[in-house]
Amino acid sequence: MSSPATFPGVGALRETGRMFGLAIDVARNTFRRPFQLREFIQQCWFVVSVTVLPTALVSIPFGAVIALQIGSLTRQIGAQSFTGAASVLAIIQQASPIVTALLIAGAGGSAICADLGSRKIREEIDAMEVLGVSPIQRLVVPRVLAAMLVSVLLNGMVSVVGVMGGYFFNVILQDGTPGAYLASFSALAQLPDLWISEIKALIFGFIAGIVAAYRGLNPAGGPKGVGDAVNQAVVITFLLLFFVNFVLTTIYLQVVPAKGS
Repeated sequence: MSSPATFPGVGALRETGRMFGLAIDVARNTFRRPFQLREFIQQCWFVVSVTVLPTALVSIPFGAVIALQIGSLTRQIGAQSFTGAASVLAIIQQASPIVTALLIAGAGGSAICADLGSRKIREEIDAMEVLGVSPIQRLVVPRVLAAMLVSVLLNGMVSVVGVMGGYFFNVILQDGTPGAYLASFSALAQLPDLWISEIKALIFGFIAGIVAAYRGLNPAGGPKGVGDAVNQAVVITFLLLFFVNFVLTTIYLQVVPAKGS
């Protein structure tokens, strides 16, 4: 008989369990005192500084592509009056939290992973544990909360910029009617559409922070191990984001009825 460790997938399941364990530890230590307020503010500023400009630059063409594509499709089927609603709902519900999460994971999450990984290989994490200081409470919790807060704030910015970009390209380039664009949006959009967008951004920020922290605290060893951990953190986060987005969207569409239905 082969030992359980030889079965394929056992290592992946073990890593998944440890990551869930880290998420539970972070949730538990979030409400433990003292809260590292200064570290939290510093991490918020750091994540904002590395993500806000790329996020703004990405959101403009993202909203434009969605508006142009939907505008072309609605023109083919004779439903130009619904271009505004379709474009705005697609941006707010799907594109905005996904773009925000990808930038948080790619820029902020990789920096968090590299920082924690470098501390680990320099044995700073082990020294903190020897001194009785919890590295989860001291280092991980502020970074995860910072990723969540910045993700929510950036999601609002992406929504506004994406909608404005979609409006501009639809009205200017595709000769759309401003009144019809806004009227269709107000007729089909509802407040829960914004709430699900912010909830997605919050959860995505949590996932990005947890994955980055876990890989940073468990590098293979040496500078190369830290680099590999950063790459793994970004890839794992991307995969989890798309899966979680599918689950949240399915639940939302089943629970919240469409406006006018």
